[in-house]
This record gives sequence, C-alpha cells and structure tokens, in this order.
Amino acid sequence: MTDESSSPVGPATGDDPADSPAPAESPAPRRRIRLLLAVAAVVLVLDVVTKVLAVELLTPGQPVSIIGDTVTWTLVRNSGAAFSMATGYTWVLTLVATGVVFGIIWMGRRLVSPWWALGLGMILGGALGNLVDRFFRSPGPLRGHVVDFLSIGWWPVFNVADPAVVGGAILLVVLSLFGFDFDTVGRRQPDAEPGQG
Repeated sequence: MTDESSSPVGPATGDDPADSPAPAESPAPRRRIRLLLAVAAVVLVLDVVTKVLAVELLTPGQPVSIIGDTVTWTLVRNSGAAFSMATGYTWVLTLVATGVVFGIIWMGRRLVSPWWALGLGMILGGALGNLVDRFFRSPGPLRGHVVDFLSIGWWPVFNVADPAVVGGAILLVVLSLFGFDFDTVGRRQPDAEPGQG
C-alpha cells in the first residue's frame, strides 16, 4: 500500500512560467482631440463675435481711443495675413489656411499632450476665424477681406485670431525645444543605456 502522503497532490508551485500572473498592461494614453476642439471653438467664437461688434459699432477711418492714441479701436479690412502682412495674396493665404486646418484635425487623432492640444487649438481657432472672413466677406469667396479692429502703437491693426495663431505657434516651438512631443505625456525620455530595461 502506497503512502499517499508522500505524493504531491497540491497545485504546482510558481516555478512554471505559465502560472505567473501576466504583467498589467499600461492604459492607452488619453487622446486630446476634444481639448483641441474646445480651445479652437472658444477662439473661433470670440473672434467672430468681436468682428461682428467691430463692424456694427466702428466706422472705418475713425479710431476710438482706449488709451490715448496708443491703443485704439480702428476698423480696417485686411486682404493679407496676420497683422496685415502679405497683402495682395488673399486667395493663396486662404488655401494655405485651409490646408493648415485639415492638417491640424488629422494630427489631432494622435494627439496626447494637453499642451500641444492647447497650442494647436489656438492655431485652429484663429485659422478658422479668419477663414470665415475669407469665404463670407466681400469681395467674395477665397478673396474676402479679414476684419481687424485693435491698434496698439506702431503694431499693425489685428483681431482676436491673429495673436491666437501666433501665440499657439510660439507655444509649439517652446514645447518642441524642451522635449515635449505631441503624441506623449510629459517630456521626451532619453534612450535607455545598454543593459538597462
């Protein structure tokens, strides 16, 4: 009669790799397309509303003082780019801005960094704000003149969209210089040294 107490009857010990618990997978990083679109929507609404008010309340050629002659409400129609640059290339600027809009939306599908979402949202909202003028204001689609209304010193007259686009672009440059990628959270990590990991 065999001694059953000497036979292993319990489950196998942890020497079998198959019995080891699988390492927990890190959750997928959260996409930031909603944040991007929310920032863009805020910039777009502010830009459109302020332009409508400027057209209704201001008269071209008659500045309204805010701080003496240094800061004024000054209604102008701009056929160029931000801050009245590149005038005379309205349809080219319209096509470029349209391409920027589609590029940002495509990029937004992979967007993870909230700071990149903020910067791209500012650019997207500003580009859309000026595109509304390009398509719907006189003299016609693709050639519409953008409404500008704020003058500060020697700086060209501008609107809400202009500093949003420039500020967003500056933010993206700073993020890139300091190692913040659009598809990661936090700063870019240096490559691991050989033998580590």
